[in-house]
Amino acid sequence: MALFATMSMTAGVSPATAGPEQWKIMPLGDSITHGDGSSTQSSYRADLWRILYPTHPGLDFVGSQQSGQLPDTDHEGHGGWMIDDLRAKTIGWIVAFQPRTILLHIGTNDMDRGPEPEQAPQRLGALLDDIEKAVPGTQVFVATLVPSKKAAVQERIDRFNAAVPGVVAGRAHVSLVRMDGLDPDLDLRDDLHPNDRGYGKMASLWGAALGG
Repeated sequence: MALFATMSMTAGVSPATAGPEQWKIMPLGDSITHGDGSSTQSSYRADLWRILYPTHPGLDFVGSQQSGQLPDTDHEGHGGWMIDDLRAKTIGWIVAFQPRTILLHIGTNDMDRGPEPEQAPQRLGALLDDIEKAVPGTQVFVATLVPSKKAAVQERIDRFNAAVPGVVAGRAHVSLVRMDGLDPDLDLRDDLHPNDRGYGKMASLWGAALGG
């Protein structure tokens, strides 16, 4: 107790005056996380910030990329990337930024033009295992994929989304967030990317999962 008191006095900080608890969240994915289709390139991140910040003033989006119009533009959304592209880089980012929570929406490009789309659930599982091994206890929220206006792509998305709950089940610190309820006719800007309305729906779903 005496040591703690001495340290607090030296630093000029006490529990009563400490700032809000920091909550580092890494938005992780492809161009949907970046914000393609959004009028401001903000993706779901701007609306999610508005949902979470009032009750979590220590909120901190983290990542090496920046886009959009919101107080904290950091993220790891990389246009055109597939699951294995993320797998090659994600551990380095997590070690560097130390997020407590990851919001993962990945696989759209695997379904659109990737090789062996039927193996994408296994690739997703490998990415999740890498994260848990590298930084145990990192909380990962895995989204099912938003829909596509391309019929052939949507068939593959449906199969992928059906497999995602099984990928999530049994993995520690991993939770499922269903995004496949977006309306392709109302919520998409083009064949693959949400519009502002669609991103708003994504933000609400993330926020509900996070307790916002």
